[in-house]
Order: sequence, then structure tokens, then C-alpha cells
Amino acid sequence: MIKFLDLHKINNRFRDAFQASFSKSLDDAHFILGQNVTAFENEFAAYCGTEHCVGTANGLDALTLILKGYVELGKLQKGDKVIVPANTFIATILSVLHAELVPVLVEPDADTYNISIHTDKSIFIGAKAIIMVHLYGQLADAEYFKKIAKDYNCLLIEDAAQAHGAVANSQIPNSKSQELIVKSQKPKANKAGNLSDAAAFSFYPTKNLGALGDGGAVTTSDSELVEVIKLLRNYGSIEKYTNKIIGFNSRLDDMQAAFLRIKLETLDKDNERRRDIAKAYLRGITNSKIKLPFYDGSKNHVFYAFVIEVDDRALFTAFLDKNQIEWLIHYPIPPHQQEALQGFSYNNLPLTEKIHKRIISLPMSPVMTEQDIQTVIDVLNTY
Repeated sequence: MIKFLDLHKINNRFRDAFQASFSKSLDDAHFILGQNVTAFENEFAAYCGTEHCVGTANGLDALTLILKGYVELGKLQKGDKVIVPANTFIATILSVLHAELVPVLVEPDADTYNISIHTDKSIFIGAKAIIMVHLYGQLADAEYFKKIAKDYNCLLIEDAAQAHGAVANSQIPNSKSQELIVKSQKPKANKAGNLSDAAAFSFYPTKNLGALGDGGAVTTSDSELVEVIKLLRNYGSIEKYTNKIIGFNSRLDDMQAAFLRIKLETLDKDNERRRDIAKAYLRGITNSKIKLPFYDGSKNHVFYAFVIEVDDRALFTAFLDKNQIEWLIHYPIPPHQQEALQGFSYNNLPLTEKIHKRIISLPMSPVMTEQDIQTVIDVLNTY
């Protein structure tokens, strides 16, 4: 059996470090907003290239608190429109609704699955924020949407829940492209989390940087927003039993922060391994019945998921089951067709609906062996 994602094998690499960290935390006995949270916030901010990071209980909360923070600051008002890609995970849309804002769903690009740069610009008229989702680990076109945000006076927010460590403006690794990059003097690369006004991350265990439970974070260089989010995540309080605003209980657990600090050290190496696996798939899978994902060869993709398309998904998944290859669908039902979101008004979304009927994710993790990779390739070529 080729596992889709072997979490035991991924995390067992850090067992000794985890156990030592657990023992230290047990002795320190500071379990909420302790030293590990502060240290991880500083380290992850430095990693992303932002001035600040604020740990939260999960990724949904991170995105919701960004939006609620902007409401508290008066930069958003209840009922404001927020542009959201229609094919995202439902959490992106839930954050907008939790902040009492109005999601405006737009179609993705058919190749990258990210919010399309060809979206009719009239849809941005009257919108107050754009949530740019880096779906499956591939960066959306940040430079384009920065310009759109400026032109239409919108906030630009990243849902970076699947893109830890993805790098914008990165070199495509071959001599010709490197020569072109040097000649054009491209700007210094920026990572996911530092491509917008504020970004939300999830540290759900399956993520490229995954905790051993739940967790999330906000990254930003907006000091004013940070102060509000720190209030919001902790009951609206900075000083114990003194509450300035109506807040939440959404704090990154100190133990999870300790584990994340350990795993952050190998994130870039693990992402590079994911890219190597993706390149092997792209070279090796030659079956015309399978549509492979778009990838430009740069570090702008960290392959949280390797997503293909097939015409008959039921037939294909049965074929994978027969050949003992695990799979997953990200995601089988588009958000606007979920029961929870009925009663809201949406645009016509034929591409989103088509994509959700065809996509399937192949095994992808930094601990896959060369034999695992070749087996997947060989099996798919016989479909």
C-alpha cells in the first residue's frame, strides 16, 4: 500500500526532539502563551519575512481574526464585500461570514486553480478586501492582485494555509533562466505570508508545517493590526481580567508551538523533497487520460497536494484502490453547493463545478521512497 500521507513516519523523524521538548515544557509548567509561543512567533515571522506573527488556535481563526481585526480598526465594515476564490476550502468563506462580511465568489484559473488574473475587473468594484488563496501550495499572482487592491482600494489578504515556505520571484533552476533573472535584476524573493497586508496559516497536522494537533498563525507587518489580533485571540484582554473589546479564545498551544519550532528547521528541505517528487511525477506520468498540474519549476509551489484531473473519477479511484494507492479529493463538493452555505447568493460558477468533479490528489509527502514514487508512476501509466 502506498500511503497518501504517512504522518507517523513524517513525525517519527523528530521523536527524540519532541520528547525532550515535552519534558522541558512539563517542567516549565507554562502552558498558555508561554515562551515557546513567543519564540515560535518570532522565528516564523523571520522565516516569512514579516515584522510580526501572532499564534492562534487554528487556521480558520487566523483568517477570521484578520478580518475581525480590520473591522475593529474601521478598515472594514459589517456587510462589506470580500472577493474569495470559489474553489477554496470552505474555511476561507466561513471566515468571511464569521466576520459578518459578504463573500463574493469568483472562478479560478483552470490550470493553477488559484484566483484568476483574468477575472472581470468589474467584480472588484465596491469590494473592500480580496482573499488570495495559495491553493494546494502554489502561490497566487501576488503582484497582480497587489495592483488590483491598490487600484480598487481593497485590502489584500493571503490564505496561506497550504503554502508554508512557498517563494515568490524565485529562480527556475536551469542556467538559462538564472541568467535571465540576473540580467533583469528581479526583486528579492518573498515568501507566502509576506505578499499582502496580512496572511493566515494553518498548522493542521497534514500541512507542510504541521503540528501534532491544531494551530494557526497570522503574519503581517501591520503593528496596529497585530495589537488588535492579540486582544481578539485572548478574550479581548491584554491584562488579565481586564477586557477592552469583545474577543475570542484562540491561542496557539504552547506545546504545539514547541513542536512547530522543531519542524520549522526542516521545512525548506521537506518542501524541496516535495518539489522533487512532483517533478518525478510530471516527467514520469505520460498517460493522456490524466491532466497533470501546472508547475513552472520554481519555488513558488510547495506541493501541499499534487492534484490531477480525470474524466471519470469514480472509475479512476476504483483503479487506484485496486492497485493499493491511497488518494484524497481536495475537495469533492464546491463550497457554494454545501448545505451550510445555501441561502446565499452566488455568481454562476461552471468552471468551479467542473473542476470539483474531476480533481483527485495523489500521494505526496517528504518521506516517500523512490520505490513509492515509481510505483505510483507505473500504476498511473497503465490506467
